[in-house]
Amino acid sequence: MTRYRLHYFPESGNSYKLALMLTLCGQSFEPVWTDFGGGVTRSAAWRASINPMGEIPVLEEDGTRLTQTGPILLRLAERHGRFGGRDERERFEVLRWLFWDNQKLSGFMAAYRYRRAFTPSPDLQVQAYLRGRIDDFLGILAGEVAERPFIAGDAPSVADLSMCGYLLFPKEEAGYDLATDYPAVQAWLQRIAALPGWQAPYDLLPGERLRRYA
Repeated sequence: MTRYRLHYFPESGNSYKLALMLTLCGQSFEPVWTDFGGGVTRSAAWRASINPMGEIPVLEEDGTRLTQTGPILLRLAERHGRFGGRDERERFEVLRWLFWDNQKLSGFMAAYRYRRAFTPSPDLQVQAYLRGRIDDFLGILAGEVAERPFIAGDAPSVADLSMCGYLLFPKEEAGYDLATDYPAVQAWLQRIAALPGWQAPYDLLPGERLRRYA
């Protein structure tokens, strides 16, 4: 059996995506809490020994360190035969939405939420810009998942697990009431939460938490 170790910090939506994928695939992993708030990922020593990109998460697979959440999700889907798309059309849709999420929804939501909840005085103009983009992306997502259960079709995929990563944390952190403003997105999140073995972010990612300002 493959031995997994996940380097993470609890507030990381990208860490949650990998923890959730492993859990839904019936795989256990050793959690390795990382002092992101203390700046350890910016240190030369950590980058030399763990990830030269200076990013979390890092997944160790039998001692081999893997980085970048999207490729890791695809690797896990292939290895465990789950959430990768059931045919050529679905596999293309999985890739299409996974790339979209990495550049847009997760990319902007991660920055907005972190600045809003975990920094003392975020620039309000920057926040307004980020929120405007996120509203656009959530509107796109809402239109898609109102038409089908999951983003690539009738079955969940790693694209769903990627896109939900930053939307399942407590709503106070990002300040979005999805149930009110984007009910189709909320219904889609509930379908993901109904998958056997699902767990919420802070249940899967224990450890010391960042100081919250909002």
